[in-house]
Amino acid sequence: MNKGFKRNEIDGVVFYTIPEFENTGKVKHLFSTRIGGVSKCQYSSLNLSLTRYDDKEGVYENFRRVCKVLDIKYDDMVFSNQVHSASIRMVTSSDKGKNFGVSDIKNADALMTNERGIPLVTFYADCTPLYFLDPVKNVIALSHAGWRGTVKEIGPKTVEAMVNTYGSNKKDILAGIGPAIGVCCYEVGKDVVDEVSKLDIDLDKVLIDNGNGQWMLNLEMTNYLELIKCGIKDDNITVSGLCTSCCADEFYSYRRDKGKTGSMAAFMELK
Repeated sequence: MNKGFKRNEIDGVVFYTIPEFENTGKVKHLFSTRIGGVSKCQYSSLNLSLTRYDDKEGVYENFRRVCKVLDIKYDDMVFSNQVHSASIRMVTSSDKGKNFGVSDIKNADALMTNERGIPLVTFYADCTPLYFLDPVKNVIALSHAGWRGTVKEIGPKTVEAMVNTYGSNKKDILAGIGPAIGVCCYEVGKDVVDEVSKLDIDLDKVLIDNGNGQWMLNLEMTNYLELIKCGIKDDNITVSGLCTSCCADEFYSYRRDKGKTGSMAAFMELK
């Protein structure tokens, strides 16, 4: 396991990248923060969600700033439509521009493509962003893994989709597990624990019993163990180690802010 995403700042926009992905020279990618935009109040300042009652023009400007930093085309972005599923959408050039509500992409928590120049975008405010890159077959994917997506094994299912659709070899696939709510802050009840307990992983590594009918859940470790189990090499996985709830200056957190907050996003495009 590789530890640590790289913190960057360009033109006042703060974002994180995965060093192991950068080293391939194959992709443009980032995970946004809340720093460097124009949104106000609880959305301050780089909110990328249009579903949080923020000013739409401000959100559009925030996207323009991220696109400029990443050198991707604003009009070509392809957005997920997240419903905490394990549904994966194959994206082609015909999907360019399916964003901001103008899209037939429905109920998709993961996007994947093997075509260059298509910016994939998925959204987060505590859930786990999963990045995948096959630098041999030139395939990328982004997956949104909240606790529901995690117990549905969206990470391994995305890997299998890359293998079955594009001929990827699991040993070639690089994975990144981005900023999400940490085990320090993510308390869950028996309903969640019952679902997590169905996974074939070492539960002692992902659940801490508080002794009061509540548990602390480690989403990062759960997704890591799932990826290892499905055949991704340990040396090919990078974890951010960043908690969205703890890092209030940098990240939005749905739980910490009781829903009154913005969203970050994961971006990735094949060069």
